[in-house]
Amino acid sequence: MNQIKRIAVLPGDGIGPEVMQQGLRLLKTLQEPLDLRFEFEEHLAGGSCLKAHGVPILEKTLNACQHADAVLLGAVGLPEFDSNPPYLKPERALLGLRAALGVYCNLRPATLYSTLIDASPLKRDIVEGIDLVVVRELTGGIYFGKPAGIFAENGGERALNSMVYRDDEIRRIAHQAFGLARKRRKKVTSVDKANVLEVSQLWRKVVREVAADYPDVTLEHMLVDNCAMQLVRWPKQFDVILTGNLFGDILSDESSVLTGSIGMLPSASIGDGTPLYEPVHGTAPDIAGQGKANPVAMMASIAMMLELSFDRPAAAREIEAAIETALEKGCHTADLRLSHGRLVTTSEMGNLVIEQTLQQLTHVRV
Repeated sequence: MNQIKRIAVLPGDGIGPEVMQQGLRLLKTLQEPLDLRFEFEEHLAGGSCLKAHGVPILEKTLNACQHADAVLLGAVGLPEFDSNPPYLKPERALLGLRAALGVYCNLRPATLYSTLIDASPLKRDIVEGIDLVVVRELTGGIYFGKPAGIFAENGGERALNSMVYRDDEIRRIAHQAFGLARKRRKKVTSVDKANVLEVSQLWRKVVREVAADYPDVTLEHMLVDNCAMQLVRWPKQFDVILTGNLFGDILSDESSVLTGSIGMLPSASIGDGTPLYEPVHGTAPDIAGQGKANPVAMMASIAMMLELSFDRPAAAREIEAAIETALEKGCHTADLRLSHGRLVTTSEMGNLVIEQTLQQLTHVRV
């Protein structure tokens, strides 16, 4: 009898609904070979929810996500809301969702497919073979610290954000990073700004304490400005990058570009509640509705979901292999700009990955 898995679906804004459509097609196609049945419950989030309800996300949506087996998110954000106060910006939906789900650990892998080496902005010898994961603390730090706000002061205004971390918040994300490194190449690079920030000094102290529980994993500390430089100088030195919310936001976007396009990178957010899966790319409203969006990051996020939430690691590997096969055939969306390839639409790329995944699954026990 098929296992039933409930998935809360938040297409979001811009190209979010387009890439989500391809992701859902993939999941529906995989139900029979994986002996799973997916039940989808769709909700508004971000700019679409602001337009319909005047808020970035509804409480009933948060409740539905908390009771799902997984949450699949497209992307949120629209330039028409840029002048809104912070609590009425589309991105507030994502912050609220992360907090409500307690997903404190964000995993952002950056792996370069061999076909896309020349699509990377860096030279071949620098990027060939990169395989790193950014482990970003997601529910603390400056994005959630209090006090925060814009205040009147002496006839002018003063803005304040607080970077706050407790030792237990640092400890739990550090364990996630070291546990992951143990399954990879056994190296953790902890990134902070300990030369000037007390928050980073506590971060470094606690990470050292956690490292003692993992004697087989090498730990190095690196200042965030140096890490930003090293990612473009010699990214192959990294295995697992462990860092806080703000630094992780910036560094993971930087690492994603190394792979040829931000449209290629998936992410998973895990922790105490329902896991959240989403592509790293934004909403790209300038190309929304034109069939130009790259669905690969969404499909790769689904691969992460199948492995981490539904215990189907073999199926995850087959999706990743299908993506690589599609690229090897020269098929690419507009963001990749391969010189000797065939430009395809969002749905065409989705078709290629789905068809190839099904072909491979017939030969693999999942």
